[in-house]
Amino acid sequence: MSMQSVAPPTYSFTPPKRNSLKHIPGDEGWPIIGKTLHVLADPKGHIERNAAKYGPVYRSHMFGETSIVLLGPEANELVMFDQAKQFSSELGWGRILGLLFPRGLMLRDFEQHRLHRRALSVAFKAEPMKSYFTELDKGIAARVAQWKTKPGEMLIYPAMKQLTLDLAATSFLGADIGPEVDEINRAFVDMVAAAVAPIRRPLPRTQMARGVKGRRRVVAYFAEQIPIRRARKDSGSDLFAQLCKATHEDGALLSEQDIIDHMSFLMMAAHDTLTSSLTSFVGELAAHPEWQQKLREEIGALGISADQPTSLDHLAAMPLSEMAFKEALRLKPPVPSMPRRAVRDFTFKGFAIPAGTMVGVNPLFTHHIKDIWPEPDRFDPMRFTDEAQRNRHRYAWVPFGGGAHMCIGLHFAYMQAKCFARHFLQNLAVSLPSGYKPDWQMWPIPKPHEGLRVMLKPA
Repeated sequence: MSMQSVAPPTYSFTPPKRNSLKHIPGDEGWPIIGKTLHVLADPKGHIERNAAKYGPVYRSHMFGETSIVLLGPEANELVMFDQAKQFSSELGWGRILGLLFPRGLMLRDFEQHRLHRRALSVAFKAEPMKSYFTELDKGIAARVAQWKTKPGEMLIYPAMKQLTLDLAATSFLGADIGPEVDEINRAFVDMVAAAVAPIRRPLPRTQMARGVKGRRRVVAYFAEQIPIRRARKDSGSDLFAQLCKATHEDGALLSEQDIIDHMSFLMMAAHDTLTSSLTSFVGELAAHPEWQQKLREEIGALGISADQPTSLDHLAAMPLSEMAFKEALRLKPPVPSMPRRAVRDFTFKGFAIPAGTMVGVNPLFTHHIKDIWPEPDRFDPMRFTDEAQRNRHRYAWVPFGGGAHMCIGLHFAYMQAKCFARHFLQNLAVSLPSGYKPDWQMWPIPKPHEGLRVMLKPA
C-alpha cells in the first residue's frame, strides 16, 4: 500500500455536552479547574477514593474537560486492545505531547499507526538490538565503575537520568555523534520537561517555550544528518541509521519528517520512562537487601568477572532479575495513566458513553487492586513466576500498555534493566540512609522527591 494513499487522520470531534455524561456517577469539583489540583496532589489516593465511592466507572473534570475514568483489567483490555478501533491515542495524548513530539508513534492511530509501526520495527529486530546492546553494556559498565570510585551517599535519580540520556544518545544516534551530543541532550531534557509543564503554551521564559526551542534544535540536527547518513555506504548500526534505511510496505523510504518525528519520540520514551523505572528498581533493591542478595547470587552464577562484557545469553539466565524489575514496574508504572478519546459511542459496565468523550485508564490503580495483588504495596518479585502470571488477567499488569500501542521498545527496556542489574550488583551494594523513607511524585511520570538518596559501597 502506498503511503501517499493513507493520509494522516483528521478527526473532527466535539466533546459531548456535560448533560450527556450526567448518568455516570462522579464529582466534577470546582468550576473550570475541576479536580485537577486533587489529581496533581495525590493521584493514587484520589483515584482510589473515587473508585471506592463510585465504582470502576466514574466522571471527573480535569485539565479543563469532563472525562470518564475506567478502572481495572477489563477496562484496560477494552481501551488498550481496542479491537473495535473505538479509541484514539492521538486525540488522547495530543494535548500533552502534540507541541513537542508531534506524529510520534503514540500520536498515530489505526492504519497510520500500523504502517509506521511496521516500518519502525526494523530497528528493533535481532541484529540491530545486538548492536545497541554492545553499546549499552560498555556505557553501563563504565558509569558503574565511576560510581564505585565514589562510595557514600548518592542521589540516584539525577545519576540515572544522565546515564539513560547518554545511553540513548549512543545507542540511538551512534557512538560518533561528536561534540553536538551535549547540546542535543540538553534540547531533549528541555522537551521532556515541557511535556509535563503546567503552562501548555510557549509563552516567553516558560518551560514550554524552552521545550519548543529544544524541538527546533533537534529537528535541525536530524534534518541535517539524514541526507549525510543516507549517502554513506556504511551508515552505522544505531537506531538513527536503521530508520534512515527503513521502508514502508511499498518500498518507499520513510520521509525525512517521519524520521525526525519518530527519532524525537523514541529518544524521549527511552530516556524518561527508563529513568523512572531504573530508579524505582534501585530504590526497591536498596529497601530489600534480601532480594538484592538473591539477584547478586544469580549474577554470580553467570560465571563472568566484573571486567568481562555481558552477552544476551547472560541476560536470558537472569529470570529473578527480570521478575524484580517487573515488580518495580508494578509498584510504580512509568506511565501511571493513559488517555484516549472515544471516536465512537461505546458502552462499558452498563454505561453508555458518547463519541468525543475523553477517557482514561489507570495502570497505577490496576497494579494495586488487592483482589489481584495481595498486600499490593509490598515488594514481592515472586508475583511474576510463570505460574502466578498464568492465573492473572492478561491486562492486570500493563506498564508497557497493550494492544496495537504496546511499547515498541519493551525488549530494549528489559535488556537495559538486566544489563544494568548485572553491572550494578556485581560491583556495588546499595542501601537507604538510616531513617530515610523515599517520597515519590507519582504523576505524570513517577519521580522521587529529593532525587532518592542511597548509600553505595563496593559489593
